[in-house]
Amino acid sequence: QLQLVESGGGLVQPGGSLRLSCAASGSTLDYYAIGWFRQAPGKEREGVSCITASDDNTYYADSVKGRFTMSRDNAKNTVYLQMNGLKPEDTGVYYCAAQRPLYSSSCPSTYEYWGQGTQVTVSS
Repeated sequence: QLQLVESGGGLVQPGGSLRLSCAASGSTLDYYAIGWFRQAPGKEREGVSCITASDDNTYYADSVKGRFTMSRDNAKNTVYLQMNGLKPEDTGVYYCAAQRPLYSSSCPSTYEYWGQGTQVTVSS
């Protein structure tokens, strides 16, 4: 089955940048919608962004619009999340998730496959 592995997390100062990667194996990602989620300490998991399966349309939570950019590289079977202008409130464990959608032009509301997460810490 599809397996997802996140990487690229780490410790950065406020205003810094990170690029997270979500590498897939077991299947090709081009058939899946991919979402990024994060969970801060003591808070519920929240959706960050998603990319559609068909036309690579991207969607972002209001809290990250203008700072985060999601992209897909089908040749590498990898999805990226470029994070710029990081803030302390961006701190958390970031997960990528995949779902074969019923409608490939939109992002799904639920996801079947999840990665293990990668820690992002924004602190001075």
